[in-house]
Amino acid sequence: MTETRIRSYDRDEEIDRTAASERTDEEIAESESAENSRVTSCPECTGRLVTDTEHGETVCEDCGLVVEEDSVDRGPEWRAFDSAERDSKSRVGAPTTNMMHDKGLSTNIGWQDRDGYGKSLSSRQRRQMQRLRTWNERFRTRDSKERNLKQALGEIDRMASALGLPDNVRETASVIYRRALGENLLPGRSIEGVATASLYAAARQVGNPRSLDEFTAVSRVDKMELTRTYRYVVRELGLEVQPADPESYVPRFVSRLDLPEEVERLARELLKSAKDAGITSGKSPVGLAASAVYAAALLSNRKVTQSEVSEVADISEVTIRNRYKELLEASDHLAA
Repeated sequence: MTETRIRSYDRDEEIDRTAASERTDEEIAESESAENSRVTSCPECTGRLVTDTEHGETVCEDCGLVVEEDSVDRGPEWRAFDSAERDSKSRVGAPTTNMMHDKGLSTNIGWQDRDGYGKSLSSRQRRQMQRLRTWNERFRTRDSKERNLKQALGEIDRMASALGLPDNVRETASVIYRRALGENLLPGRSIEGVATASLYAAARQVGNPRSLDEFTAVSRVDKMELTRTYRYVVRELGLEVQPADPESYVPRFVSRLDLPEEVERLARELLKSAKDAGITSGKSPVGLAASAVYAAALLSNRKVTQSEVSEVADISEVTIRNRYKELLEASDHLAA
């Protein structure tokens, strides 16, 4: 009987401990939710809280109540007033990027031939540093795939610079090429061809397209190889590339022709009217954009010749003559 009472006591004590632990968990959850609500809203007026990084305080935007003070500043403890001073004081490297074959994680040896104090190196030290640079470049590419990737990314960067494409297009093109290399799509095709096709697909995906003729002018492959490789890469990688919008070419043509904003606005309206009328299907977006710019310049009494527009857009004058008449007719038809 004594053993029974002891077991009953132990069981009751265990139940009490379980209930106490459950109550503790509930109390913890309530305290956490209360803390979260306190941090996100003002306890006085339930206004929005903002962080004052200069004074290290969290204050209410409405009533000015200081909710938190002496917060930890996780930024640098130094100040810089120009990019050179910022680079010299920073203790971290550049962020990782897909535009480099090693994503920017390797170490580069500078070419200044100076030591840490700015003094020139001796001839023996310069020879030694040159040997170190040579071996460093060799070690950065360990196998054939890395050498392939290094050459292709350099080609992408060269063509993007020649075409004036932004960094987001270069990043996207680098990712596409890495996928093509990883899925073994390069055998039987040139590195330059796949690199050009990747950049062309990236420009269309990002919404900053260029014409095939523009790519052919800066690429080391001809137009036929570029189109064939582009279709192959898009099909094998399953890329979702929308048809090029003629309006995306308009700002660049207007800028090159040094025309005002009014011409760009009229050109966009003409293209929208043509799209509503259904006459843009099956036609070159570059030709439509150039013709819309020419027609808009005529409507705004700007002196622009067909040869000037043809040279900027790299299309024939016959195409401009045919398309701009169709655009004006579609606009007049919708207006009527």
